[in-house]
Amino acid sequence: MDRPAKAAWRPPRACDNYWEEFKHCVSWGNGFHHYYTYGTVPSCQQWKNDYNDCREWEERRSVEAKEALLKSERDRVAEQGNFTPVWELRKVPPGDWHLPLNQ
Repeated sequence: MDRPAKAAWRPPRACDNYWEEFKHCVSWGNGFHHYYTYGTVPSCQQWKNDYNDCREWEERRSVEAKEALLKSERDRVAEQGNFTPVWELRKVPPGDWHLPLNQ
């Protein structure tokens, strides 16, 4: 499989996805849930910035918009790694997994 020497870069998501995420973020239901859960109103500006950068890239191929989108997506992925798991994943099944359950 030969790849072209310089493949055209595409945003990590479609621009409409950024807009939908922004609309969801500013919705009443999401605001209520976020306030109930975390005690703060969600900050939705980054989704709007990402949408604007995506549109800027599609219309003008702006290098600044491309770099801003890449940084935003990297930050978003890195933030997901900050959460601790609820329980530890096991490597092997328990030794008595095949025995009948005590009913």
